[in-house]
Amino acid sequence: MGAATGFLLPFHGTGFGFGMIPLLAFIGAVLSVVIVYLLARVGRTLPVTTLILAGVALGSLWGSMVSYLVITSGDKIRGIITWLMGSFSLSQWSEVRLVFPYVLVGVIVILLYGRSLNVMQLDEEQAQQLGIDVGKVKLILLAAATLITAAAVSFVGIIGFVGIVIPHIVRLIWGPDHRLLLPLSVLVGAIFMIVADLLARTLLAPTEIPVGIITAFCGVPFFLYLLRRKKQAVFF
Repeated sequence: MGAATGFLLPFHGTGFGFGMIPLLAFIGAVLSVVIVYLLARVGRTLPVTTLILAGVALGSLWGSMVSYLVITSGDKIRGIITWLMGSFSLSQWSEVRLVFPYVLVGVIVILLYGRSLNVMQLDEEQAQQLGIDVGKVKLILLAAATLITAAAVSFVGIIGFVGIVIPHIVRLIWGPDHRLLLPLSVLVGAIFMIVADLLARTLLAPTEIPVGIITAFCGVPFFLYLLRRKKQAVFF
């Protein structure tokens, strides 16, 4: 929503080292998570189901508003749609230098909580009894993940399914220990994005496919496989 608004503005200045479009996308992403967190919080707890439902509801609201902006965008529609599909075609090394500090800080914070995540796999109540402040850990990890995602998405657009598929693949191959799972997810995710971008640039060369389309083609079948696998496990 923030990025789409940026495309329609009559000026494209910069702020805090960001262009107007990435800056508004970053602000929109952080603001969205704050709203979802406030909607989902129940007392001093943060139920995951409520968090997901609040996210889906807010996402639907933003989606409908973006659709309206696309319809009324006139000759700027191509830029908005390309950004919404996700692409590295206009990315530059100067943008990497801007994004890297945010990603680095977020990744370090998440890696430090690998042991806590291992304990929380048992049960939140058991984790609490073992000395883990579950609410605090959730809030910190949500903030770190938001920082990473907002920084990346603000420049390259929405590239879906990477965060869902890659950790599951790593978990299936190397196991559920978050002390290993988290750094390997970072590495494998980066490799996956390089391969996806290579395919996006070469499959229909000289035309470049938005990389978000490639990740969706790879991610949707695997996601359906995971759902079927979980369903079979519950059945048996």
